[in-house]
Amino acid sequence: MEEEAFERAKEFAEKVFEGDSSGHDIHHTLRVHSLARSICAEEGGDEDVVRMAALLHDVDDPKLFHSTGYPNARRFMEGEGMDSETIERVVRIITQISFKGTGTVVPDSLEGRIVQDADRMDAIGAIGIARAFAYGGSRGRPMHNPGEKPKENMTEAEYRVNQGTTVNHFYEKLLKLKNLMNTDAAKRMAEARHRYMQGFLDEFMDEWDGKRRFLA
Repeated sequence: MEEEAFERAKEFAEKVFEGDSSGHDIHHTLRVHSLARSICAEEGGDEDVVRMAALLHDVDDPKLFHSTGYPNARRFMEGEGMDSETIERVVRIITQISFKGTGTVVPDSLEGRIVQDADRMDAIGAIGIARAFAYGGSRGRPMHNPGEKPKENMTEAEYRVNQGTTVNHFYEKLLKLKNLMNTDAAKRMAEARHRYMQGFLDEFMDEWDGKRRFLA
């Protein structure tokens, strides 16, 4: 693909996410694109497919849009004159990468596994923490409720309608992602981000319980 096609995909995604404050904005898309390219450089695969899938991976996200059949992604690629085989490869990746509780799948292509890893990487670490609280706030969810326990082993349907706290979301999804990475490159990258999240949660709980009133 020509580089201009990727630039137009960025512009398309930016328009789709204009005004978003849930952590699924264009900057998330661009980070996933950059991470996917880095992983692809180590792991191989069709870089064009990886890049296009990364740039379009959220433009039909069911958490944000009420549509079926991935119309936004398809409309963009068809408008670019892309061949039907490539369009279907990209759409298949988009359908497979999301976390869906017990319905989560490992993509059946290397390109899909790379994009899934890149998307997961942006859900952990410092950026992942910020995005989790941004999304929770955008949906009116409380930060934390000590009396509300995380829900384990949710089905896809249960996960989609779950309205639990943001802190519980770390235990229901984010802390699991390190061990769900597919590629060796992503597994290495995830280690530090995972440790950072664990340290944040330890500090959060100490402050919540009033144990951190003074500087050490």
